[in-house]
Amino acid sequence: MTGDTPRPSLPRRDYRGAPELRRCDLAVDWHTQFARWFADAVAAGLPEPNAMVLATADVDGRPSTRTVLMKGYDETGIVFFTNYRSRKGTEATDNPSVSLLFPWFAMSRQVEVRGVVAPVPRAQTEAYFATRPRGSQLGAWASPQSRVVPDRAAVDAGLAAARRRFPEPTVVPPPPHWGGLRVTPWTVEFWQGRADRLHDRLRYRRDAGGGWSIERIAP
Repeated sequence: MTGDTPRPSLPRRDYRGAPELRRCDLAVDWHTQFARWFADAVAAGLPEPNAMVLATADVDGRPSTRTVLMKGYDETGIVFFTNYRSRKGTEATDNPSVSLLFPWFAMSRQVEVRGVVAPVPRAQTEAYFATRPRGSQLGAWASPQSRVVPDRAAVDAGLAAARRRFPEPTVVPPPPHWGGLRVTPWTVEFWQGRADRLHDRLRYRRDAGGGWSIERIAP
């Protein structure tokens, strides 16, 4: 819209009444605090609370984002699985600095993670892949993720070929180009919406000794 044309009023959420996030309420380390908030998100019935926005960039610094599912976390980082030949997989290899965002809007909360990504051990990939539904296992073989295909029929043909390659009851192994990636954080920010856009932002930052410092960031 240009000129004097009125712009439509966009939705704006009022965070008035949202709880305060105080430094004294936080755990001593990010993963314990994350466990608390993640449990709150699950208890609140949020759809796919483990969904997170992953931001990567290529070697020229051109960014891209997509939503992926967290499949595990501990003090070492946050894990997801993907095709290593996909756009996110190749960008993570070429430029391992990434960020994650858990957008828990219904709870007026966000968690942002910035860190470095690296493959998990192959044994961990194999253990997780064995728990996936068979259709998802075959899909990992069928799809040349992020590549241009002529039509949907090409994707369906790939699935048919995977079914022929691994007929029932053959065990489907993970493809060599598919596996886990772990994001090891250097900062983790917990964001709580507050009134007048004066949100609470508290960030864990890894210090020189390997521990975690907590700092408040201006909204």
